[in-house]
Amino acid sequence: MVRKRQEGGEPVPEIREVAFSAPAGRPAGVEVLTLAELRARADACRLSTPHRPGFHHLLLLDRGRLVHSVDFREHVMAPGDLLWSRPGQVQHFGDLTGAEGRLVLFEAGFLDPATAAAARIEDWYGPPVRHPDGAAARGVAEAMRQLHTEFGALGGLPLEIHLDVLRHLLAVLVLRAAHPGGAAGGDGDGACAASATYLRFRDAVERGFTRSRRVADYARALGYAPRTLSRATEAAAGVGAKEFIDRRVVLEAKRLLAHGDQSAARIADRLGFADATNFSKFFQRQTGTTPIAFRVAVRGGAG
Repeated sequence: MVRKRQEGGEPVPEIREVAFSAPAGRPAGVEVLTLAELRARADACRLSTPHRPGFHHLLLLDRGRLVHSVDFREHVMAPGDLLWSRPGQVQHFGDLTGAEGRLVLFEAGFLDPATAAAARIEDWYGPPVRHPDGAAARGVAEAMRQLHTEFGALGGLPLEIHLDVLRHLLAVLVLRAAHPGGAAGGDGDGACAASATYLRFRDAVERGFTRSRRVADYARALGYAPRTLSRATEAAAGVGAKEFIDRRVVLEAKRLLAHGDQSAARIADRLGFADATNFSKFFQRQTGTTPIAFRVAVRGGAG
């Protein structure tokens, strides 16, 4: 869908939503391909246009250089770097010429729940690019190699067994990707409890940030004291609970401003603000610029 600017000028498309689509004859839920295969089958213009996939991307760069943008941050990848973008994040590829590596696309439901929880696969606030080295880098590379080999071995095993093997191999890869530096220190049960509190809060914010920006509302719904949510969020994400909610609202506002032509009033309504004035004041307080100025800047001054 395309909306015209009220000010005139060329239309700007809304963010393109991309659903997972398994190749013909392949198991649903996961795909492994090389960047060379991606270049051969995908339209470079579509890859370089901001889009919002409904599935995970895990990309391990083997050779060359690649620029990849995730939610308004540009990441320059070197050989050995691992990119992990998650469902709902707005991303686009830079020039793929000369870049070689392997890419895993998978739906969140493909993994078993225990692995998904241990790897925090829905942690949209984790770093998109990781830089494993030494034994960690070798472990990631070997896990990717085995998964790629098994994906291409369709027919060697009964389909259900093949799927189970893929699921286990993907589990190894995402766990290594989630913990590229090896074992992390912690304080035992307290750290686990704080982590569980944060994850529940994070998921609740993702579901409800367009309806409420009040910590008290989330605390009441989850059965915690507001101070408990703030402590857990500070420990896990480095910011308090209120700042965490506000950052999520700002991110969605930036997505809508940069990749569509909805008015400030329409965006305000979508994000749960009473009117465009309240939304503009909130956005300027959080970012230091107005919504319209941000839209002009992020589009390179056009419009």
